[in-house]
Amino acid sequence: MANTTVRGAQAIHGQNPQFLVETVIRNRIWESAYWKEHCFALTAESLIDKAIEVKAIGGVYGNQKPTEFMCLLLKLLQIQPEKEILVEYLQADEFKYLRALAVMYIRMTFASAEVYGLLEPLLKDYRKLRYRNTAGYTLTYFDEFVDQLLHDERVCDIILPRLAKRSVLEENGDIGPRKSLLLDALEGRSENEKGDRSRSTSRERSRSKSGSRSRSRTPVGDGERYLSRSPSRSPSPTGSRYVSKSPSRSPPADGSRYVSRSPSRSRSRSKSPFRSRSRSISPDRMDADPPDAS
Repeated sequence: MANTTVRGAQAIHGQNPQFLVETVIRNRIWESAYWKEHCFALTAESLIDKAIEVKAIGGVYGNQKPTEFMCLLLKLLQIQPEKEILVEYLQADEFKYLRALAVMYIRMTFASAEVYGLLEPLLKDYRKLRYRNTAGYTLTYFDEFVDQLLHDERVCDIILPRLAKRSVLEENGDIGPRKSLLLDALEGRSENEKGDRSRSTSRERSRSKSGSRSRSRTPVGDGERYLSRSPSRSPSPTGSRYVSKSPSRSPPADGSRYVSRSPSRSRSRSKSPFRSRSRSISPDRMDADPPDAS
C-alpha cells in the first residue's frame, strides 16, 4: 500500500503518474532506506519540511542509489497535490530546493502551455544548486536547470514527457510571445544612455552660454587704471591714465604723456655714414649778442 498511487489520482499523459519515472529507478527508490524511513505517510504539507532539508538535486549516484530529491519527486507523483499547492511551492523564494522540486514536477505533469507560463519567469533566478551524479557533486545554477527542463529530453536521469514547441503554441494562440529579460535590460541601458546624452548636451549649452558673456569691465573711477578686454575700446575719462594695446592710437586730448607702442614709429635715421654736427639756431637766438671771440 505504501508504494501505490493515492486513490482518485488522475492519469497523466495517459498513464499512472508514478510510471513517469523509469521502472529501474522506481524500484530502486522503493527499496531505498530514505523512502522507507522518511517518505512514509507524507502529505503535501509535511513534504515541505523534507524538501527544505535536501542538499542537492539529481537522479542516481554511486552504485545506482537514488537521491533524496528523486525520492521526494516520486512521492509527489504518488500523492498528486493540487495545482494551487505547487504554485505556493514556486513562490517560496527562500527554499531553492523546494522550488526546484516543484519545477521538476510541473515539467513532468502539466500541459505544455502551462509549463512555459510557469517556468520561463524562473529563468531570472541565478542562484547556485548542487547537482549529484555518479561522478560526485557538481555546481549548476537554477536558470540552467530550468533551461534544461525546457529543452533537454533527459534531466536527472529521467526521460521527460514530450513538450510541444513554443513556436507551435504561439501560432495556435495558446501562449503569447516570449518577453526576453536580456532585451528589457538592453532597453533599460539605452534609456539610461539617452538620459546621459541629454544631460551632457544641456551642460554643453549652459557652458556655451556662460562663455559667451562679455568679459569687459567698467572703469572704477577717475585717476585709476582702466583695463578693457572687449574688442571695441573707448578712451578713458579725463585725468585717468590710459594704456592702449590697439594698433592705431590717438594722443590724448589733454596733452598728457603718450607712449606709443605701434610697430610704425616716427624716428628718422640718416643713411649717410657721416653724422651731421650742424645745429639749428632759432631766430630768437640769432638776434642775441654773438659770443666773445676771446
